[in-house]
This record gives sequence, C-alpha cells and structure tokens, in this order.
Amino acid sequence: MGRIRKPHPPSSSSDSDLNPTLSEIAWDLISKHRSCHLHVAAYVKHREKKITLREAKEIKNRYNLTLPCFSRAFPRRKRSKQMTNKEISTHGKKGKLDTGTFEQYMESLWKSLSEDKRTQCAYLDSLWFSLYRKASNRPKVLNWIKQKRIFSKKYVFVPIVCWGHWSLLIFVHLGERLNLNNGTPCMLLLDSLEGADPRRLEPEIRKFVVDIYREEGRKEDKKAISQIPFLIPKVPQQRDDKECGNYVLYYIKLFIESAPETF
Repeated sequence: MGRIRKPHPPSSSSDSDLNPTLSEIAWDLISKHRSCHLHVAAYVKHREKKITLREAKEIKNRYNLTLPCFSRAFPRRKRSKQMTNKEISTHGKKGKLDTGTFEQYMESLWKSLSEDKRTQCAYLDSLWFSLYRKASNRPKVLNWIKQKRIFSKKYVFVPIVCWGHWSLLIFVHLGERLNLNNGTPCMLLLDSLEGADPRRLEPEIRKFVVDIYREEGRKEDKKAISQIPFLIPKVPQQRDDKECGNYVLYYIKLFIESAPETF
C-alpha cells in the first residue's frame, strides 16, 4: 500500500466562506490528527466554537474526499473490566443485569476479597448452568467445572439465569463426606422473588449435582447424592421486576462476609 498523502492546508483564497478562526482550528486538527470531516466538526464543537449548519456543510465539502477517517486504524487500549465503586452503585438501574455486566461486577467483588476468602470459595460463570441445561453442552460445561476444583472449597456460588430471572445456588462443603445426620454438605437456593417458585429448579439442580460428582469420579452413589439437603432460606426480596441480578450479587457479598467456618 502506498504512503498516505499529506493533505495541503486550505489556501486563504478558498477560505472566504469560512470563519478564519474556524478554518484555523480545523486545519490545526487535521494537520496533526488526519481526521475525517465528522471529527473536524465534532472537534470544533468540543472547543465551544459556534458552528452553523452552513459551516458544517462547508467542512464536509472541503475534507470529505481528501481526508479519510483513521479513527479505527490504530489499536486502542481495551477498557479495564474492573469497575469503580461509583459504577457498581449506578450501573444496571435502568434494567436487568446482563451476564456480561454481572461478570464484571463479580470480578470486582472477587478482587476485593482477602486471599483467605478467595481460597475458601469459588464461583461459576453465570452462563454455565443455562448452558448445562442443553444436553449437547453438558460435557464441556462439566469439564469447565472440574477445572474449578469445587470439591476443595467450602462454599461455591452458582449464579443461575432461567426464564429471564436470576437466583443464586450455593454448594456448602460439597467435598465433605455425605452425612445425612448433620446436614453437611447441603445446597442453598437464594431467590429474591419467592413468587417465581424457586423449588421448580430443584430437579434440574439435583441432576446437575449428580453429573458433577460423576465427572469428578467421586465414589458417592446416586441415591446418597440425591438426598443432599436442598434448602430455600428466607432472604430479602426485590422491590420490582428488574433487581434480581443485583440481589444475587448482594447475597454473594453478604454470605462471604458472614459465612461461618462450619455450617
């Protein structure tokens, strides 16, 4: 590809229809930035210089064909996924959290924990349970979970998104010996919308857990696994139909902060 020609500055004789200050600002920009006519107009406006519709059209006519836009030609540093406290407190108020935004929040939350807390706990991606529900995805999802080594953790958080609603599944001491007398291990399902009938998820969750045990090559039989207590405790409830994702984040934070050594 040949070299890009450096544009010549507009001559004074051809600038009679443009305000001199506007023309000077536009040329200063494009001689250094080589931007297109849209960026010239935007820059002028940014400098709080009044620009009329006629002047904007004049800029377009002068630079549209001579100055290609290079705004996407150079690599840019990706925006950090870590979100500030201000962003966490304000983002998502206009609607439900999507899974991408939820993962950003989780990453920020996890980084704020002590090393000891991160060692004791783990969390699964918020899409994994939804993916698992489709039979063709199960082998890869179970393999991903295996890599998390969840049987070595005291608490494992499993965000669930089903039917457009968020809830939180927590595996408690899943790696300990099954003992129905003391209730350890157990599963907790926290739902901010009791009216959504959270217990309807129990059959799929129990199958999910059985498959996790099998993938790990554990010795526990299916009958014993199927009898792991499945509890739905009373938790704070959402106030509208858009807060469920926020409440899942709140449950995780609150649980980690107050989780007992023994359950």
